[in-house]
Amino acid sequence: MAKRGKKYLEAAKKIGASKRYPVQEAMELVVGMARAKFDETVDAAIRLGVNPAHADQMVRGSVVLPNGLGKSVRVLVFAKGEKEKEALEAGADVVGSDEVIEKIKGGWLEFDRVIATPDMMGSVGKLGKILGPRGLMPNPKVGTVTFDVARTVQELKAGKVEFRVEKAGIVHCPIGKVAFGAEKLTANFLALLEMITKLKPASSKGIYIRSIALSSVTGPGVKVDPLSVRGV
Repeated sequence: MAKRGKKYLEAAKKIGASKRYPVQEAMELVVGMARAKFDETVDAAIRLGVNPAHADQMVRGSVVLPNGLGKSVRVLVFAKGEKEKEALEAGADVVGSDEVIEKIKGGWLEFDRVIATPDMMGSVGKLGKILGPRGLMPNPKVGTVTFDVARTVQELKAGKVEFRVEKAGIVHCPIGKVAFGAEKLTANFLALLEMITKLKPASSKGIYIRSIALSSVTGPGVKVDPLSVRGV
């Protein structure tokens, strides 16, 4: 087991190991316990009543957080012609096609999110082994393979996040920065939870939202009472 620092242990004393808090109170604790010298990212871990090993129980999607993520997002768009111009006018950082693909093959990875028009996916697919493991491959299920490049660029710049349930049945997702304060972070979290709830697979039986924990990068996890967000 990793050795915990003094600040972490002091913060952990403020919360009950088995206690589950209403979401607003939990978020206030997370913000209050953050002690790093930098503006920490706050993450949500939501355990679902699904078995991702079954294709019909995979939960994957995206959501625009109402208060953004609190960081600059570098957006790359694979497009040609009018769609290339549309992407640039919408604020994309890099737009191109074959020349950008070759640049990435050479080791260039100075971007955070990737969009591709459907007609480009035959070429972009060649980057699967590079972009896939980094979670950067465009995917129609999360809206990053689209001809509506202007709207998608604007959404990613505004704080659209992707999420996917892991093998253990948990969705991990950033929801903003400590500096946002508890109120804005709670709004972001509830937007994420609402989208995950909408994506509940029909084959998922029993309790869908099993457990929730919120934490900053260096702070302890604070458990949220699922009943406090029931009906979101």
